[in-house]
Amino acid sequence: MTERDARMETVAMLIQPGQNPEIVVNAVRAAFPRLVVIEEEPESKKLFIRRRARKLGWVQALGQLATMVVSKYGKRFTLGRAKEILEEFGANPAVDSQIRRVAVPSANSPEFLKALDDIRPAALLLVSTRMLKAGTLAAIACPVLNFHAGITPQYRGLQGGYWSRILADEENFGATVHLVDAGVDTGGVLYQHRLKPSKRDTVHTYPLLQTAASTGIIVEALHDAVTGSLKPLKIAAPSRQWYHPPIWTWLWNGVTRGIW
Repeated sequence: MTERDARMETVAMLIQPGQNPEIVVNAVRAAFPRLVVIEEEPESKKLFIRRRARKLGWVQALGQLATMVVSKYGKRFTLGRAKEILEEFGANPAVDSQIRRVAVPSANSPEFLKALDDIRPAALLLVSTRMLKAGTLAAIACPVLNFHAGITPQYRGLQGGYWSRILADEENFGATVHLVDAGVDTGGVLYQHRLKPSKRDTVHTYPLLQTAASTGIIVEALHDAVTGSLKPLKIAAPSRQWYHPPIWTWLWNGVTRGIW
């Protein structure tokens, strides 16, 4: 397949609406003009916290919710740094109305599989979505890739950039594109991009920085997927799943170590 043939393949992206996914949408659209975006409805915080509480207990779940709330409303205080990141990497977070979009209630809904059946993409990329259930994944005919704001397998799950700093492991601050399997960010690694965060970066800006800096590896991975040249890497490193830090952990590390 020639470069032009690859560009004209239809690629699909599954996202939840937001600034960071739109950065990826615009970068992918530039490389694959026939991109189709599937948008799933965000999960309610009530369901999210109930699920997290079943796994970690109510104290941890509510502590993590508090950090999420602070992070959401705290972004207004980091607008200057966010603007710098967008300018540095030429990232565009605007919604492009010219891109075909399909709305579905969930990544695991019949509507999602029907949308994929109609689109028939050569590859599917997930960005900031629910996990695909095993049955959903088995029903998808094309390669399924995920963009993860963290280095795997060491920093699977959430806030990989933050935890790499907490563990004094900034050499593993970055992002990963990997194949999707039934686990949490456990699929074969395709590409990784490491970078050094600024001292001004916090949980409010880590994901934006990781996303804006890593669109190149996303496009490379999708190119490999549509041309049938995917080559997952075997990485010998400790594997661990992380979550949002509870509010007391976030405040303690911020005050005592300057890591917010």
